[in-house]
Amino acid sequence: MRWSVSPQSLVLVILIAILFLPGCGSSVNRYLLIEQSLQAGDFTQAAAIVERAEKDYGGKSRLLYDMDRGMTLQLAGQYQLSSLALERAEEEVERLYTRTIRSETAAFLSNDNALPYEGDPYEHVMINVVKALNYAAQGELREALVEARRIDHRLNVLSDRVKDAGSYRNDGFARYLSGILYEATGDLNNAFIAYRNAYEAYEAAQVWSRTPGPSSLRSDLLRTAEALHLTAELEEYRRRFPELSSETFSRQEPLAQVVMISYNGRAPRKEDRYLDLPISLDALQLVLLNRGFSPSAQRNRAADSILYGLNGRVVRVALPRLVPQKTQVRFETMTLTDSTGRAITVRSELAHDVTALAEKSLSDRLPGITVKALARAVTKFALAEGATRGAQQAAGKDAGPWVGLLVGLLSKGLAVASEEADKRSWQTLPDEIHVARAWVPPGSYQVSIHPSGQRQGGGHDRQMLDLAPGQTLFLIQRVMQ
Repeated sequence: MRWSVSPQSLVLVILIAILFLPGCGSSVNRYLLIEQSLQAGDFTQAAAIVERAEKDYGGKSRLLYDMDRGMTLQLAGQYQLSSLALERAEEEVERLYTRTIRSETAAFLSNDNALPYEGDPYEHVMINVVKALNYAAQGELREALVEARRIDHRLNVLSDRVKDAGSYRNDGFARYLSGILYEATGDLNNAFIAYRNAYEAYEAAQVWSRTPGPSSLRSDLLRTAEALHLTAELEEYRRRFPELSSETFSRQEPLAQVVMISYNGRAPRKEDRYLDLPISLDALQLVLLNRGFSPSAQRNRAADSILYGLNGRVVRVALPRLVPQKTQVRFETMTLTDSTGRAITVRSELAHDVTALAEKSLSDRLPGITVKALARAVTKFALAEGATRGAQQAAGKDAGPWVGLLVGLLSKGLAVASEEADKRSWQTLPDEIHVARAWVPPGSYQVSIHPSGQRQGGGHDRQMLDLAPGQTLFLIQRVMQ
């Protein structure tokens, strides 16, 4: 075999190719830019950043783009555009139930980022929750009820599909919000059913969700059971909640209600957790020297690819690891002050722990992800090993060693370099969702919202509200701390 270029030159070219392979993505972290805008209270800018990054999301993350777009547009007060984006996201969820063989093959030979992002079940439910809040914030409660019915259908299907009672198969917050919407439109029967389902969902998931459920939900059950003359249910809930003195429905019916929804903190992010598996003694020594005993050690992926490619006896597996970004806000204080100076103050309660949901979702899926990642890594190594030996035999006795080195470096180095966990998630969601509810006589009020530990109020601080009898008004705010 005759060489047209020197082997040393080919080695250099391959080293450069592997060096630049992991760095071909965008150098700008769009989520950092979005968070900076949200931190500054510039929600319109955050929505614009997402819109400009549409091509960066790519076709495989179309669902993620529409969900991020829908969330940031809601915060910017562009509720109709937000609902349109989330409608597209909902259609994408339905479309992604069927996946092409070609995409599966590409992902198996590289990583799961080659697959379209399907989202987690709790994210699918949040699509309808955010849409419902879009309509509620505009006072379009009938339209919000359409989303409440979609939530009910989605959760019923999920409950039928997921048999493990310890997994995410119901959603306390989504049910709770549905109950508030039904009651706001005078549908007490469906309101009671939603409140009851919410209470049961909170109770069933309390071990891992870290959310006992708002105390107002217990009052809702007592109030609606009494209004519907459900004697047995009323007595049961009075027995369960002896500390509560229920307000009768007749007393609260003429009052107005203000519901404050606060998105607090940042959703958890994901990062790679590398497992480097040696298949020889010298490879074990190399891995220990390179990474020690920490699979989470942050190293240069390009350097690892070259090092392990030269050794040829290291198989890399990448798994996702969740990094919580917990909020520092424990509650908000909402004060409504009327024209006479009389003030009514309520404190918000934790209604939804998004981080706990993300942790549970990843924990449930991790065994399957691990098995798939191991199979993928072994397959890539076997293909690389086969290509190396085939190239050696084809090159002949004289050139075989050099050709084997080059092909092995390229194929095994690329196998290591291409191993990456799927770190996509709906990162514009908050860490927690808090809810505060105030029942007040009709009239004009100045609203002030103060997160705990902060002197300045939220986005609705000192806003004037005109409340009619029986009206339910929704306020949405974003707190990044």
